[in-house]
Amino acid sequence: MRLFKSVLMRRLYLQIYATIVGSLVLVVILSGLLWEAVGRERLNRNILDTVSRFVALTLPPADASHADQQRTIQGLGAELDIALALFDENGDPIAVYGEPDMPPERRSGETGWFRARGGPILSLALPDGRWLVADAHDGSPLEPLLNLLFTLALVAVCVGIGVYPISRRLAKRLETLSRGVERIGSGDLHARVDVQGQDEVAQLARKFNAAADKIENLVTAHRMLLANASHELRTPLARIKLGLEMDQIDGTQERRAALKRDILELDALIDEILVMSRLDGDMPVERSEPIDLLALIAEECARHDHCSYSGNAPEISGDPRLLHRMLGNLIENAVKHGEPPVTVSLSVSGQTIKIDVIDCGHGITEAECESVFQPFYRGPDKQNVDGYGLGLPLVRKIAEAHGGTAFVVAVPKGSSMIRVSLPLTR
Repeated sequence: MRLFKSVLMRRLYLQIYATIVGSLVLVVILSGLLWEAVGRERLNRNILDTVSRFVALTLPPADASHADQQRTIQGLGAELDIALALFDENGDPIAVYGEPDMPPERRSGETGWFRARGGPILSLALPDGRWLVADAHDGSPLEPLLNLLFTLALVAVCVGIGVYPISRRLAKRLETLSRGVERIGSGDLHARVDVQGQDEVAQLARKFNAAADKIENLVTAHRMLLANASHELRTPLARIKLGLEMDQIDGTQERRAALKRDILELDALIDEILVMSRLDGDMPVERSEPIDLLALIAEECARHDHCSYSGNAPEISGDPRLLHRMLGNLIENAVKHGEPPVTVSLSVSGQTIKIDVIDCGHGITEAECESVFQPFYRGPDKQNVDGYGLGLPLVRKIAEAHGGTAFVVAVPKGSSMIRVSLPLTR
């Protein structure tokens, strides 16, 4: 019994199976009790009243001699193989065949089935005032209970056979999900599960696949970021190491200034990597402060020559530090990789704010429209340009963190345009 309970607690389909079978058996029991208490009594009374009339027609009249009535009772008892007892309206015995059990004293003279010592007996109140007791019980007193238990067992077996495939199918789908989770946990980031049906289990499978996609993309992004960051960090670290060795031999002010620039460059790279890692991990950003985008654009444009801006837009809620970095990266990318002049346009379309940055460079090819937003990407002709390839990826990540996105807009050859779209409200 303890082993069965242990297995039952570990197997969901067995719990479902046992619950359904137990519930249906309980319904059968309650239905039987209700029938016993209400329906059967009413049906029995109607039937027994009819039987009483037939019995009265079979027996001699009430004023017949006791000998005639005794002969009739003996004949009926012998023919039907049951014990009979006939009583007058005062409860005095008239005729007896065998040794029938008697109903409870308080039920004397009533029609109905009554429980006696040896089992159920039948009492019939005849229309002429007499009453007849019939005792056909010749088996064990436990026989009715055993019959009931056998019936319930048969019902349970039939229900169990019908319900088992359903509960097993449901549990197998959950077991498939469990195996998918185990595969993800063991490092197989490509693990997915089949979605079957439209119920809650299918919805759970879809959510699992979506979560697995997100985990795979996140881990892949972090691996790529770590690999590229390790490569990019070597250059400034090597310069710093060489500069320190040269400073020990012949320290000059110019060499120390170069060391400071290398350290600042390394610090900026680490800062961008940390921001990218934070945004890749979907860490929440503060969006409670009202931000004037036009003021931020004006501040960033003032840092560069031949950079102008126009337009207007309502304030939005966001993280001022991240939005400042986003606009700074946008304009700096146009200055580094394009040609002056650089124009920044701010506008509103419906519930969306659009920030367009246009330069007069050679443009972005169609094949590079998505590549420029990949971390550490450098175009074929941009290998010698300062930077680490994190500017535009950070722009898109920051825009997505605020409910928007960033993408390349096709424009006439000889210029390039990058648009950031942000929702007015979140």
